[in-house]
Amino acid sequence: MVPILVALLLALALLSFWRLAKGKVEPRAKYPRSLPSLPIIGSLLHLAGNPQLHLLFHSLQKKYGSLYSLRMGSHYVVVVNHYLHAKEVLLKKGKTFAGRPHTVTTDMLTRDGKDIAFASYSPLWKFQRKQVHAALTMFGKGSLALEKIICREAASLCETLSASQDAPLDMAPELTRAVTNVVCSLCFSSCYRRGDPEFEAMLQYSQGIVDTVARESLVDLFPWLQFFPNKDLALLKRCVAVRDQLLQKKFEEHKEALSSGSADDLMAALLRAKLNMENNNSRLGQRLQLTDDHLLMTVGDIFGAGVETTTTVLKWAVLFLLHYPEVQRKIQEELDQKIGFARHPQLSDRQQLPYLEATIREVLRIRPVSPLLIPHVALTDASIGEYTIPKGAHIVINLWSIHHDEKEWEKPGEFNPGRFLDEQGTQLPSPSYLPFGAGIRVCLGEALAKMELFLFLAWMLQRFTLEPLAGQPLPGLEGKFGVVLQVQAFKVMARLRAAWREGV
Repeated sequence: MVPILVALLLALALLSFWRLAKGKVEPRAKYPRSLPSLPIIGSLLHLAGNPQLHLLFHSLQKKYGSLYSLRMGSHYVVVVNHYLHAKEVLLKKGKTFAGRPHTVTTDMLTRDGKDIAFASYSPLWKFQRKQVHAALTMFGKGSLALEKIICREAASLCETLSASQDAPLDMAPELTRAVTNVVCSLCFSSCYRRGDPEFEAMLQYSQGIVDTVARESLVDLFPWLQFFPNKDLALLKRCVAVRDQLLQKKFEEHKEALSSGSADDLMAALLRAKLNMENNNSRLGQRLQLTDDHLLMTVGDIFGAGVETTTTVLKWAVLFLLHYPEVQRKIQEELDQKIGFARHPQLSDRQQLPYLEATIREVLRIRPVSPLLIPHVALTDASIGEYTIPKGAHIVINLWSIHHDEKEWEKPGEFNPGRFLDEQGTQLPSPSYLPFGAGIRVCLGEALAKMELFLFLAWMLQRFTLEPLAGQPLPGLEGKFGVVLQVQAFKVMARLRAAWREGV
């Protein structure tokens, strides 16, 4: 018996030596360091009492490093806090990490992932995105049509500011209406006046969605909780019902208008693409099955995301200008020198207004509108840097950490547009700057958002100086974490500048 055992051990040793010589020994998987975890609830005890997840994830780097993991219930989550790892996820291995998690709230919002933002990567998703990109390009016609629409809304916004300059003004609904009208013109060829009942309903349902979707709430971590009374879920259901009623109304109007050839907007372009697929009866059309729900959810995506994100950035921009009046004065000096008072700003002025462009970039850096982006999912076993990432892992890109990394940004907590300019006023590249994400899931509305931010701010600051309310403390700069980083409510005084008062 002993000789047989010795012979067996010797054979195993020889086999191991032979595999090592052939280079076939598989290295042990190295996983990211993990927060402590308990059965069922995972690492939730370590997150309890910290509603600002982006700040908590940023602080955990000190103990766990820039790439670490945790468990949100049963979900294995990897948190990315460094731009090199983020670019590996978004760019180098974009398709590998192009999945999206299914959650109760996002499925309710998107009819089980029939949109673009929250839908997982698939041939149908690629086709949807391609159609929207083509429609945006067609509608833009070299961006001139969009510029005209944005300038129309900028002029209307300035009229509102002029009429309210002697009284404190909550700019949030005014900025929302301006951006909504741009997106409505793009999606539906329609717009709203102040006080329009449909617009007021839209404001309410949009806020309800922002307050309830994609916040890693308990119902998303433990889906069985949806079968119990839940105030947030009930609110989301009501808001989605109002939104869907509006979308369905626009959809029916466009189907009627399409037969007469009078519709020329994003919804019409997507309807034509869908009808062409059905009429051609192509293999592609049979395989992809682009339904009415896909079309409605896609337009809902563009509409919802396009309004809420851009409006939020504008509110942050105004708030920072109140806190840093010297930045506002410098923008106005640039506007006075390069444009003057005889005409309004145009998109072609962007190169001539580098400090305004740098200010917009700094707002997007210091208060990223989506501080954790939308989580990605690994579609196969993969790696990030030296670490093994299993299939199905949720990947959270902490844009807040990336934009506040002291190794990449000098005094990252300070608002300083000059960090994006050299001494000659030339824009400086910033590898760790990713406000719109990157790669195949980069924000579809990036170009439109940049146009709106530039034109709305240029038009306002050419005419008005925005001031805080006299005798009251400045509004705080702390955001409220959610699907976007929300700004607390505040009011401003919009003072018509001397040159405009004098009619120059």
